[in-house]
Amino acid sequence: MTTLPCENFSRQRSRAFTLVELLVVIAIIAILIALLLPAVQAAREAARRMSCGNNLKQLALALLNYHDANETFPPGGLTEGYCCSSPSLTNWAIAILPFVEQADLYDAYDQDSYNEAPVNEFVRQAFLGVHMCPTDLEARELSKPETGPGSELLYRHGSYRAMAGRQPLPMDAYWTGARNHPEWDRLVTEFRSWRGVLHTVGVELDSEKIRNVTDGTSHSIALGEKVDRSFQPRSTFWAYTYESYNKSCAWTLTPTMLGDWWRCKITLGSDMCKRGWGSYHPEGINFAMVDGSVHYISLNMDLEIFGRLGSIQGGELASLPR
Repeated sequence: MTTLPCENFSRQRSRAFTLVELLVVIAIIAILIALLLPAVQAAREAARRMSCGNNLKQLALALLNYHDANETFPPGGLTEGYCCSSPSLTNWAIAILPFVEQADLYDAYDQDSYNEAPVNEFVRQAFLGVHMCPTDLEARELSKPETGPGSELLYRHGSYRAMAGRQPLPMDAYWTGARNHPEWDRLVTEFRSWRGVLHTVGVELDSEKIRNVTDGTSHSIALGEKVDRSFQPRSTFWAYTYESYNKSCAWTLTPTMLGDWWRCKITLGSDMCKRGWGSYHPEGINFAMVDGSVHYISLNMDLEIFGRLGSIQGGELASLPR
């Protein structure tokens, strides 16, 4: 029997999707995407956080290898004078370059010249993946620090700072730099045990040895993340020795942990906020201990414990919360 053309058209039409059916399929796909997207984002962030922690572990192990080779940890920074325009010399991040497979870059740094000297520009502007947390995109950038003798020079950003020590409150003197301040003598005497493993060296304090970490190498922070969400000139510059740009202190005040310069400054003032910590991870920051272990510290932790972890001889042994 011969099929009429209209019958063929009717059968083809019955096999096609209707507009309502297409809309239903699209809606189902949209719902599935909405359900899966947070899981995918969470997985990506977990991978970035792990990579960030691995960088910190490499840097912490490099510190230990430096100690094995030199029988001392590197200085957090070397300075020959006081705030605020005194030029600086080398720092912890430059000193450990041979131990993160950057011996050629280390050799390019002139140890006999100041950190800010033209001869050291190549090192100051070098991009190193080990100093960049994957969530911190500004770590790829060059910009000018806000203050100090290098404030008119371009430096490469980084994501990690050294722990200079626990900071007494209130006190306008810091482990990150040799300050010409009336409180400085009291800081290095009365609070000497609160110094960190990578404080500034060059006036009253010497570089530390592992035997000086009497609080225990697994109970003392060596390095941690420091980004700034609001003011790039106050973020981290890995090769800039001056004051607080690659060193911070352990405070017991929440705003110093937010990685937000302006928000912190409104609450506490600038000096504390210069020497804080922060990350782009949700609700936490990666820190490396002196023994090389890495921990993700919650922003909700008791900051008194955090303060204890910042010193090497405080005698207030503290363990990270499980």
